[in-house]
Amino acid sequence: MAKSMSKSALIKHVAERHGLTRKQVSDVLDTLLTTAYREAKNGFTLPGLGKLVLVNRKARMGRNPATGEAIKIPAKRVVKFRVAKAAKDAILGGKK
Repeated sequence: MAKSMSKSALIKHVAERHGLTRKQVSDVLDTLLTTAYREAKNGFTLPGLGKLVLVNRKARMGRNPATGEAIKIPAKRVVKFRVAKAAKDAILGGKK
C-alpha cells in the first residue's frame, strides 16, 4: 500500500507546480485550515472536495464490549466531513 502524502510533501508539490515558495504555500494552507476550523460551526465548504459540518448526536444506549453490560451514551456534538460528489467520482470513478 502506498504511503499517504505528508504536509511537507504537499507543500513541496504545490510550490513546484505553481512556481511559489514553500513559505507562501505553507501560509495559504495554514490560513485555509484556520478558516475551516473557525467556520465549521456554520458549515465550511471546500468546493470539489467536501464540507465540514457540526452535527448534534442524540443520547443512545450502547453496550460495553468487555462485559456486555448496557450503558447510556450521552448526547454530544461532533464534527463530520461530507465528501463532495465530484471528489467521490474522481476517486472511485463515475458510473460506467
